[in-house]
Order: sequence, then structure tokens, then C-alpha cells
Amino acid sequence: MTQWLPAALLALFSFGLWGLFSKLAIAHIDSKSALIFQTAGVLIVGIITLSMLNFKPETDMKGLSFGLLTGIAYGVGCLFYLIAADKGKIITIVTLTALYPLVTIVLSYFLLQETISLRQVLGILLALIAIFFMSS
Repeated sequence: MTQWLPAALLALFSFGLWGLFSKLAIAHIDSKSALIFQTAGVLIVGIITLSMLNFKPETDMKGLSFGLLTGIAYGVGCLFYLIAADKGKIITIVTLTALYPLVTIVLSYFLLQETISLRQVLGILLALIAIFFMSS
């Protein structure tokens, strides 16, 4: 088994729970309040992770800056995800937002000069077709 597979499967399961718990939260509180409590949950995981690093995270300025930008992008994405989930069917919202890797792929192609194979292009097209079927 590849070394990354267990972590990827745990991430997949966690994100699946995140999608479900998000909808359950906004069934009882507004989307902005749900974001506040979600952020508190992330903070708990962050503090546990910080303790695993003996409270000495690496502080390279570029890494730190991109880490902060990652958090900002995540927070903004979560806010709009919760707003959308409050107004629509979670099945459609989760499926559409799960295509976020397409944004990363396109940006990586243009900004990092990473290549995209024909097989990957076909995968992207199939993902877009899946969204069409899931949203109808």
C-alpha cells in the first residue's frame, strides 16, 4: 500500500462527515454562526497539531504566508459553502464544490507550468458531466 493512501482515505471520510455535519448545523443555526463553530473545531485540531510539534512550528516566511492564505481561502470557501448549503440540496452543493481540484489543476497548469495529460483532461470532462447529471 502506498504511504499516502491511508491519510487520503481518512481525509475522504472526514470531508464526507464535514459535508453532512455542515447541513445538520445549518438546520439549527444560521450559516455564519455555523462557520464560527466550525472554525473553533479547526482551532482545536490546530492546537493538538501544535502540541505534536512541541509548540515550535516552522516559520519560513513564504511558507507562513502561503499557510495563512490557505486558511483565508478555506475560511471564505467554507462561508460560501455553508450559505449555499443553507439554500440548496446538500447532494448538489457537495458535488459541485467537490470539483474544487479543477481550480487547482487550471491554476497549477498556468502558474506552476504543470502538465495535464489527455487522460486527466478526460477525467475533468467526466467530472463536469457528473455535475450536470447530479444537479438535475
